[in-house]
Amino acid sequence: MSDLFYRSLRFVGRHPFWLSSRPVVLNAQVTRRPGAYILASNHQSPYDIPLLMRHCHRLIDFVSIVEVFRNPFVGWLYGSMNAFPLDRSRPDSPTVRIVLDRLRRGRVVGMFPEGGFRNGNDSVLVSRRIRPGIGRVAKFAGVEIIPCVILNSSIYSRISSWLPFRRTRYGIHFGAPIAPTGEPEEIEERLIDAMVELHRVLSEQLAAQIAKP
Repeated sequence: MSDLFYRSLRFVGRHPFWLSSRPVVLNAQVTRRPGAYILASNHQSPYDIPLLMRHCHRLIDFVSIVEVFRNPFVGWLYGSMNAFPLDRSRPDSPTVRIVLDRLRRGRVVGMFPEGGFRNGNDSVLVSRRIRPGIGRVAKFAGVEIIPCVILNSSIYSRISSWLPFRRTRYGIHFGAPIAPTGEPEEIEERLIDAMVELHRVLSEQLAAQIAKP
């Protein structure tokens, strides 16, 4: 693992986002907490990852899909940032072992429990559906889950959004930690409830900011 590469990339990458955006960021201080935890976010676009890197105070070891790692450059880039692949086509005990090992080391593991990009009615924020598994991992490792919701990250797919006028609006809201108590299904239900509520609050505040001149 190379934390130096991660820190260097975050340092360089934060400047374009700072120059181009005026985001709504809520409760980011919760990510400062020491020790291991799972950061669980919705997933709207590829830009969710750099935005999480920008606003989470801890370094994140992301769980990505194995298809991404088949691209040599992207696989090298993600691997250099301590990310590792998950093969969704089969029960993936090697990935689970890696997750548990990272958590035992006291690291933060970033997971997208929807299992891929989800927008509109397919998003957990509307459908209340996630892939099972994150509750089992949290319970087995005995670590808390910090829920997170990101809105409007896909705006960075437009070239104009990168212009240095600080006009690009997106939102990110970190929630209170969810204890790994109860059955895995109960933990996942609490995670869904938390994400839906984070979305409600963030939507209101982001809309209010966008409405400002």
